Amino acid sequence: MTQSAAEGSKAEGSTKVVYAAIAANFAITVTKFVAAAITGSSSMLSEAVHSVVDTGNEALMLVGIRRARKPPDESHPFGYARELYFWPFVVALVIFAGGAVVSVYEGVEKILHPQPIESAWINFAVLGVAFVMETVSWVVAWREFNARRGDAGVFETVHASKDPTVFIVLFEDSAALIGLLIAAAGITAEVVLENPVYDGIGSVLIGGVLAVTAAFLAYETKSLLIGESARRDLVDGVRAILEAEPAVERVNEVLALHLGPEVVVSNISVDVRDDLAAGHVEEALERIERTVKDRYPEIKRVFTEIRASRTPHDGTRRVARS
Repeated sequence: MTQSAAEGSKAEGSTKVVYAAIAANFAITVTKFVAAAITGSSSMLSEAVHSVVDTGNEALMLVGIRRARKPPDESHPFGYARELYFWPFVVALVIFAGGAVVSVYEGVEKILHPQPIESAWINFAVLGVAFVMETVSWVVAWREFNARRGDAGVFETVHASKDPTVFIVLFEDSAALIGLLIAAAGITAEVVLENPVYDGIGSVLIGGVLAVTAAFLAYETKSLLIGESARRDLVDGVRAILEAEPAVERVNEVLALHLGPEVVVSNISVDVRDDLAAGHVEEALERIERTVKDRYPEIKRVFTEIRASRTPHDGTRRVARS
């Protein structure tokens, strides 16, 4: 498979995961709201709000995926790849403000002003259907996540991942499944113990799950938004290419930064041999750029700082190649 085909496959996989999540959440959101209105369950209302937030979040991620594909222009010469990092960060904030805060508020209200649930069986039926649909969405996200992580651990893969789309959907779906179980437990406790406070406690616990999920996702996406280095093997590989180039006397520095999951810019600093003419230096730079991009097609731009081996550091000449 060519690099462009691989990139296209990854993008298609990310989009498939998001569409699956939207379909699952949208299908059960209205049902949850109807069930909450009929039964008066605080936990069910929290779950309905949770589904609305999740559906909106996946729509925001689709916005990020589409905008990230826009080509470079005068105002954004490096393109829009970082849109894919901005919108997931917004998603994390929405999960906290729109999901966690509302769920905790509803739960506290139910605890302070308890009202018994009516027709509890409706809640159980809706929760069962929602659990099945959320599981389907979770399986789609898990398979795509597994296809990318190889033998690495889950959290290790999330931390190293440069594409937040898949792991955000995976963690959202995981939080949704946990929330459904909590809601079922809270409603069951209320029915069995005849105490509506337990339904409110369930809502507060759902808010806690969402808050933890939002904090984790915000932490991971913030790092990507600020700018993360490319993987270690890529940086080491570029350094090896430079060290193998006869014109290079010494490799001073290799920097590689992700602008998007498959968009990397690299800045290299090298000392060149004193006996090389300007034309030979140019040929060496062309060889380096060609070799680097052939081996690592995700590197879209190469910026080179060159010096004669005896030139002081403040005499660095910068050459940008792309």
